[in-house]
Amino acid sequence: MAKSKIDKGVTLIAANTKIEGNLHFEDQLYLSGRVVGNLVSEQEAATVVISEEGVLEGEVRVANIVINGRVTGDVYASNRLELAKNAQISGNVHYKLLEMHLGARVDGQLVHEDFADAYAAGAQELNPQPS
Repeated sequence: MAKSKIDKGVTLIAANTKIEGNLHFEDQLYLSGRVVGNLVSEQEAATVVISEEGVLEGEVRVANIVINGRVTGDVYASNRLELAKNAQISGNVHYKLLEMHLGARVDGQLVHEDFADAYAAGAQELNPQPS
């Protein structure tokens, strides 16, 4: 039986919370705190939302991304990327579909990509398999 939207897991990193290290997740992640590390999900329907208070110091590789906070690192959205009015990104932004609101700021390159191979290769670099 397929999961309904109600069955999907939502992970919340609340304001005044700091996490150091890479985070691998499924379904949805809502970031209002601070993460020093990479955010990665290999799930095609995964979504991360970085709220106005949220801060990420690292790379993000997720299919669907909404940013309204600060990111210092490269962004890879294999499906859809929304940059809300308070988004501040210091790094390159790789996207398939992009929605950018007035006021969003990117200090880096905007790169339109087909993620079929590039996304998988990058995810393996962040999550190497033991030999």
